Amino acid sequence: MPQTRRQPQRTCVICRSTTDKRELVRIVRTPDGDVVIDTSGKANGRGAYLCRQLQCWEQAIRKERLAAALKTKIEKVAREQLTAFAQTLKEATPAGAE
Repeated sequence: MPQTRRQPQRTCVICRSTTDKRELVRIVRTPDGDVVIDTSGKANGRGAYLCRQLQCWEQAIRKERLAAALKTKIEKVAREQLTAFAQTLKEATPAGAE
């Protein structure tokens, strides 16, 4: 009987919900100190995960919680990129979803 492979679990740094790694978005501080969205989930560097809820992204950026999780200061350009990505979540989130 074939076994189904367990998916790695990760936790959103804001709402603390635990789910499959692929359901969350990984943000990574690269060895160069840049903060980028890691679409592959395999980039080198210190990573933090956020769920796809707009309020988690807004809180992560506004209250510096993402910066604390990555142990770095998030520069203006990176902050703008994260905010732009968060706005795409706003459009994709179904009405009434939390």
